[in-house]
Amino acid sequence: MYVLKKGMIIVVGSIFLSLGINLFLIPHEILDGGIIGIGLILNYIWGLKVGLMIMFLSLPIFIIAWFNYRDYFYNSLHGMVISAFFIDILKPMDSLLRIDAVLSSILGGILVGLGIGLMLRFRTSTGGTDLIAQFLSDRIGINVGILILIIDSIVVLCGWLLLSSDTLFLSTITILVVGLTTSLLNKNVVHT
Repeated sequence: MYVLKKGMIIVVGSIFLSLGINLFLIPHEILDGGIIGIGLILNYIWGLKVGLMIMFLSLPIFIIAWFNYRDYFYNSLHGMVISAFFIDILKPMDSLLRIDAVLSSILGGILVGLGIGLMLRFRTSTGGTDLIAQFLSDRIGINVGILILIIDSIVVLCGWLLLSSDTLFLSTITILVVGLTTSLLNKNVVHT
């Protein structure tokens, strides 16, 4: 029963994540952090499919996970594949809604945070740069949260340099809202 429930949560979380990206972030060229943010940059510059880029960019990370973090590999592979699928399949929704960019960054951040937060409640995720942060934290002893913030900041700064100054402002709002939403959703969760 737990496996079925976990599978449903991955699907629901992936749909929230993809709706946040397609309805709110893409129309205004807003970024999320990590691998999703890099996939969005590649989409904005060259029109490449975000979900496909997430899967491609995640390959080296999952190879590292296979050898060093086997639990992470098993708990994140399906989350990454399903969320990447929904991001690309729901792409046509990016022209359904056109609202203010700041409100869009907030609503997109809430939906992305809900998607990620739901998956984290069931010890799964979309993979990505969180593993890199964990790997670095284990090696150099810096807090994993700080390393994730640094990686996300680098992605957003690259987006700002490659896209526009609005991208920096709006993406910063989105990343803060994603972090807050994810944290609130997982505030009382105890992993065993």
